[in-house]
Amino acid sequence: MIRMYLRLAIAAAIVALAVWQFTDAEIGNGIFLILLAGIPVLFHFRNERILLALWYVRKQDFVKAERQLDAIGHPEQTLIKGQLAYFYFLRGLMTSQTNLSKSETWMKKALNTGLRLKQDRALAKMQLAAMAMTKRKKKEAQILLTEAKKLDDKGLLGDQLKMLQAQMRRI
Repeated sequence: MIRMYLRLAIAAAIVALAVWQFTDAEIGNGIFLILLAGIPVLFHFRNERILLALWYVRKQDFVKAERQLDAIGHPEQTLIKGQLAYFYFLRGLMTSQTNLSKSETWMKKALNTGLRLKQDRALAKMQLAAMAMTKRKKKEAQILLTEAKKLDDKGLLGDQLKMLQAQMRRI
């Protein structure tokens, strides 16, 4: 929690230094410092550990992504709401490889906390539908799949959704 406010205090100090540079007619230094003040503000709204974990997930390196998520101490206290949703989402993706019931709780937490992007919500609902199918809950899986289809407006998950519907017909 202190680190969040420390980042904003550093950004405010850099902006104050930029204003001082502007008053001394050092316009170039002031512009550079204003741009430099954006870095702590960026990391206030986007946690660097979550960004690294997302990058490792895209590279399919789940061990390093897991390490980055483990390095976040007390996520409920240190992360803002949007970051916390993606923390839960990434935890759900990591545990879906090994423990489906625990992954289901992480995905539900991520959806309840509030994922920003429609594609991420669609992926989470698709994962929950697959988990419901493994538990033989056909009606719940069908509801989740239709919601995932509505959220997937760009059609990125179309093949996976069709595959899950084909598997559901066999149940």
